[in-house]
Amino acid sequence: MTELGLVKYDLVIEIIRKYKMHIEPGVVNGAKIGLSYLTGAAAIALGLKLLIQRMFNSTSVLVTAVRCLITTIFVFSFFEVLPQYPLGVSEVHFIFGATLFLFFGAGATAFGLVAGLSLQGILLAPSDLPQLYINISTLLFPLFAVSYISTKIIPANISYTDLKYRQVISLTGIYQGGIILWVAFWCFYGQGFNQETFYNVGIFSLAYSTVIGIECLLDVGLLATLKSYKKRSLPSVFNQRLISVKD
Repeated sequence: MTELGLVKYDLVIEIIRKYKMHIEPGVVNGAKIGLSYLTGAAAIALGLKLLIQRMFNSTSVLVTAVRCLITTIFVFSFFEVLPQYPLGVSEVHFIFGATLFLFFGAGATAFGLVAGLSLQGILLAPSDLPQLYINISTLLFPLFAVSYISTKIIPANISYTDLKYRQVISLTGIYQGGIILWVAFWCFYGQGFNQETFYNVGIFSLAYSTVIGIECLLDVGLLATLKSYKKRSLPSVFNQRLISVKD
C-alpha cells in the first residue's frame, strides 16, 4: 500500500472510531461498574427468554434467526451510519427500538441491540467495551417496558396497523424516555448528585428530546404507509401482528 493509501486508511479508521457506544468511558468507574454486569446479564437473560418463547409459540427457528440477523444489521447501521453527536456523558443518536419492536418483536429486537452493540465495541470501539453492559441495560430495559406496556394499551384483537397514531407515539416516547432515565441513573450512580452531573444529565435530556420528536414523526409515517398495505400479506420475517392478530 502506498504512503497516500496508508494515510487515507488511517483517516477512515480514525473517523470510524469516533462512533462509539452510548455511555462515555469514565462515567462509571471502578467497583461501581460491577452493577452493570448484573443488570446487563439480567437484560440478556430476559431477552433470550422472550426470543425462545416466540420461537416455540409461533415462529420457526429459521424465521427467528433471520429476524435476529436483520435487527442486528439495522442496529449496527443505525449506530454507524446515521448522525450521532457525543454530548457530555453519552451520545445523541437514533435507535428506533420501538419501531424494531413493532416490526420484528421484542425478542429479535433485544438480540439485535445486544449483537449490534457488541459488534460495534469489538470491531470499532474496543476501548468502550467496559461500558458494554451499561449500554445493554440502557437499551434493553426500556424495550421490555414497551413490550409489557403494549399488552396493556393495545387490545389483543387488533393488529398494529389498527393502532392510533398517538399509541405509536406513546410507545416511542416510552422507549426513548426509558433511555433518558437509564442514562441519568448511570450518571448519578457513577458521578454522584452534584451540580455538574445535574447539568450534564439536563443537557443530554434536552438534546435527546429532538431524537424523540424525529423518531415519532418517522414512526407515524411508517404507520401511515402500513395502513395502505393493511389487507396485503407480509413476508414471514416481519412480525405478522403488523397486519393480523395471529403472530
